[in-house]
Amino acid sequence: MTTIALNKQLPLKHKISFIDLKAQQQNLRTKIDAAIAKVLDHGIYILGPEVTELENALAEFCGVKYAITCSDGTDALSLGLMAKGIGPKDAVFVPSFTFAATAEVVAGAGATPVFIDVLPDSFNLDPKSLEQGIQTAIQLGLKPRGIIPVDLFGQPADYQTIDAIAKKHQLWIMQDGAQSFGAFYQGRRVGNMGDIATTSFFPAKPLGCYGDGGAVFTNDETIAEVIKSLRFHGKGTEKYDNVRVGLNARLDTVQAAILLEKLKVFPEEINLRNAIAARYTNALKNTVQVPMVIEQATSVWAQYTIRLPKFIDRNQLIADLNQQGVPTMIYYPKPLHLQTAYQQYPRASENLLVSEQLANDVLSLPMHPYLEEDQQDYIIEAVNHFCKS
Repeated sequence: MTTIALNKQLPLKHKISFIDLKAQQQNLRTKIDAAIAKVLDHGIYILGPEVTELENALAEFCGVKYAITCSDGTDALSLGLMAKGIGPKDAVFVPSFTFAATAEVVAGAGATPVFIDVLPDSFNLDPKSLEQGIQTAIQLGLKPRGIIPVDLFGQPADYQTIDAIAKKHQLWIMQDGAQSFGAFYQGRRVGNMGDIATTSFFPAKPLGCYGDGGAVFTNDETIAEVIKSLRFHGKGTEKYDNVRVGLNARLDTVQAAILLEKLKVFPEEINLRNAIAARYTNALKNTVQVPMVIEQATSVWAQYTIRLPKFIDRNQLIADLNQQGVPTMIYYPKPLHLQTAYQQYPRASENLLVSEQLANDVLSLPMHPYLEEDQQDYIIEAVNHFCKS
């Protein structure tokens, strides 16, 4: 295939960003500057009043009893595993087609991640593969303990089906909502599913701060109190009374102040993301396999990820789009069960075929709330032109 030669060239002022954090910052700069200045004035940089205010706002936003902020999304997952007492000989079931953090925390706790395949349309955990994985763990002499569904690219997994499997095998569920925070499933907001839910406030996430940050959500008071202790070195009634081995995993006050301002515009940004996704889907559906949202769910479109037909050379398409000023990303080029660090861990079946195929044909297009319509049209035209040429 030859390089695209579009009839129009994108003006410099419309340079496309894969995720445009500067546009959002421009929109909120005055309010964020004031929020940061307030923290500098009171000088309580760790667990200041903005942290408590943010936790209350997040709990209300999600419709959950307890929101506990922490240092990042990976630590949020670790705190959940620590609260559940996960350790050696325990099996925790994780999808293979995701970022390494989900498996990393299980291995880091001394437990065994068991890799599960995903569905070809939603990219989320495959319940049939999950059942296979549970049997595999039992055959290996491991004790099945919990499931960490990852809500990939912005929409929740099929929690109704996963919950039925969890109850059948007496497992807990910890929702990894790093990419889906703000979405709904059966009328409940992400954060209010499973025994524990987590999210990340990494800058590129749908709700991100200007550094690292994360949160853990639960309706269980005991779990909430344990996690509050764990994130502060396992402290008891006061700082130097350590009642358990914990982490230094607190969210700093400046990031909490930033998130409070960003949370105020978050619902509007979700609407904008959905409008962009709808335009993409309508214009690309006859050229590539567009993403789908499962019934009774919504997406916050952390990524807009298409699947390419077999006759399309993905590397050539990426090069062509890059030459036209259209950035792209591959999430993820290699499933976890094939990566060097995780090859020794068990998997639901010898080959996780969907995960392996997705790694070869997915491509994520620019997605953020401030992507202008002429930019969207330019991206759409570039993809369609290449794929139809």
